[in-house]
Amino acid sequence: MILLEARRLSKHFGGIQAVRDFSFQIRKEVITALIGPNGAGKTTVFNLITGHLLTSAGEVVFNRRRIDGLPPHLIVQSGIARTFQLVRIFPKLTVLDNVVVGLRAPKGENLWNALFKPRGMKDETAHNREKAFHILEQVGLVDYKDQYAQNLGFGQQKLVEIARALATEPELLLLDEPTAGLSQDMTLLMRNLIRDLKEGGKTVLFIEHDMRVVMDISDWIYVLNYGEKIAEGKPEEIKRDPRVIQAYLGSE
Repeated sequence: MILLEARRLSKHFGGIQAVRDFSFQIRKEVITALIGPNGAGKTTVFNLITGHLLTSAGEVVFNRRRIDGLPPHLIVQSGIARTFQLVRIFPKLTVLDNVVVGLRAPKGENLWNALFKPRGMKDETAHNREKAFHILEQVGLVDYKDQYAQNLGFGQQKLVEIARALATEPELLLLDEPTAGLSQDMTLLMRNLIRDLKEGGKTVLFIEHDMRVVMDISDWIYVLNYGEKIAEGKPEEIKRDPRVIQAYLGSE
């Protein structure tokens, strides 16, 4: 089943064409990689999907509904969450509270309820904290739940960001370079987590420069170069594609 489809997606900044006529499909419960040399347009594609940039042309359809042009918060509400190349967390909140932020606010939240906290609101707040606790168990951070996020290592902060994205209960999770800057052990943990997310019913689209990770966990790969799609296929096909070799190595 196709969960997301982009049709002739394009983006230009003045005279620079960052993405040109890029069409692709993301199938449900599949791990899809988006790869290409630096400056190929990968993060621009993420920004177009998630509403952080407006398209110059083309359209994005998610769950049979066109979403290009929607603001980011409505795209999150539709079922898409993402992480960023540069980790975006709340450094002075605890790890648990970083995840709670991603959960929906308790029903009926307003100034009166915030001041006097009626029982129903207290119950829902407790429920949200329990949900956040279980998400931290899923990503392996439950032992750090009461620590301030700024005190965690870089890899753990990336896991906090993924946990907060998972708190929105997305159908599609976009990960921008999830293993960049990680140690070998943390990279292995991240690879296993992405596999586990798929096994749990999540659909993952990720950008990655580590080809060992890409070839190990991807079901399908799209390759961009100078904003245009030059190849797509299974990992074993992409490995042998001369256009991909040329784009990365500069020779056949």
